Amino acid sequence: MTIGPVQLIVLGFPEPDFHGEIIEELERLRQNDTVRVIDALAVYKSPEGDLEAMHLSNLSTDEARELGSKVGALVGLGFDGEEGAEAGAAAGAEAAADGISAFSDEDAWDVLEEIPNGSAAALVLLEHHWAVGLRDAVARAGGHRVSDGFISPLDLIAIGLVSADEAAQLHQAEMAG
Repeated sequence: MTIGPVQLIVLGFPEPDFHGEIIEELERLRQNDTVRVIDALAVYKSPEGDLEAMHLSNLSTDEARELGSKVGALVGLGFDGEEGAEAGAAAGAEAAADGISAFSDEDAWDVLEEIPNGSAAALVLLEHHWAVGLRDAVARAGGHRVSDGFISPLDLIAIGLVSADEAAQLHQAEMAG
């Protein structure tokens, strides 16, 4: 199976009320074959730091059954109770025994720790269909991904891509909440 580059995006919200608009936009992107939502979780972190999570996805029932809770496994949220946690631990141990590790201790990203107490987050695991051809062309040329990241609108001023006013508006939109 060919899979495009996969990205985990964590979006913060003051309340766990997503209004369905996010799912609608992800569905539009899916229909255009731009991205596929592999899995998505809505997470609420109480003021005391307790976590509640539920699936937030535009997957078909068959896709959801096939993929399971990939975000939960990736960030350490066990689903399906003790049985699910045991299955996740066994899969992680098997991967480690095969020399496969997602992160070193130095590079580990504690997604759940970054969610402020008393707020919510949408954790969206996306497959970028649009990037498959580019990734394959880079590989055929002997290249590989060194790094990636989103650039803040404020950093775009220095290169003349946006004005200071436009960057301030974009930054405010990103940080609204």
